[in-house]
Amino acid sequence: MNIQEYFSRISFDGSHKDADLQTLTAIFQCHIQAIPFENLSMHCGETIDLDLQSTYDKIVKKKRGGWCMETNYLLFWALKEMGYEVCVLGGNSYDPAKRAYIDQINHILLKVVIKGSSYIVDAGFGGGPYQTWLPMLLISGKDQPQIPGIFRFTEDNGIWYLEKVKRKHYVPEGSVPLSDTPEMGNIRKLYSFTLEPKHIDDFQELNTYLQVSPDTILQKKSICSLQTTEGFYALVGWTFSEMKYKYKEDTDLLQTTTLTDEEIAKTLKEKFNIVLENKLIPVNVRGLPPNLVDSI
Repeated sequence: MNIQEYFSRISFDGSHKDADLQTLTAIFQCHIQAIPFENLSMHCGETIDLDLQSTYDKIVKKKRGGWCMETNYLLFWALKEMGYEVCVLGGNSYDPAKRAYIDQINHILLKVVIKGSSYIVDAGFGGGPYQTWLPMLLISGKDQPQIPGIFRFTEDNGIWYLEKVKRKHYVPEGSVPLSDTPEMGNIRKLYSFTLEPKHIDDFQELNTYLQVSPDTILQKKSICSLQTTEGFYALVGWTFSEMKYKYKEDTDLLQTTTLTDEEIAKTLKEKFNIVLENKLIPVNVRGLPPNLVDSI
């Protein structure tokens, strides 16, 4: 594993001699705009191994993406190599349908400490509009505006919560409207977490469970999403979506198209720079939101 090869993979050519916030922000943005959030391996008959060498080979050498445990684990390694004080944390995602947080930890995120201040860095939260674009200062109750929207943390009795202020979506004629899960108010709860450091081995059971359980959304949908300079691309099953943030004031533009099987491989190459070694079997179980926008 080579940090320069990682820099080349994410198209980062800036200075990295200082482990400061400016460099962290640059690395983070290059990472999320080069490495897709995707679960295509499990829909190609491939096994996802949660060890660093396998993750590095898959994402850096084979130019694939990965889910949170892969992409954030790779980022953890890179930041460690660069001299950052970084640790792994575990999160519990929010289920809008049940209006509750998942009981068991099902997400990886990172905490980076710079000059006494803590920042949450998460390159793998679903890839849609809930993906942050900047490291977030770990402070309770403070709005932190970013291009994707306003994010904020709240803390209660040692448990931290991440939420985002919703924005309107403009859907042109011919596109599929969002099938959003009903939720009160204009706040989208994302996940909770504590500051207890975790080790990657703590997630081995979860990594296995997500690949074999028929009840998870990752089994019911083949997903590939990538942040762009304007918004993000998402391919869920046969539905390709493109989001452009702030198309109008407080309104994002969402365009969707339905692809054929033949168009999927072309779209993966052209939009996500992914060429699969094995045949993908697209999946999008009916009765669930058709777009990534409220799937993860």
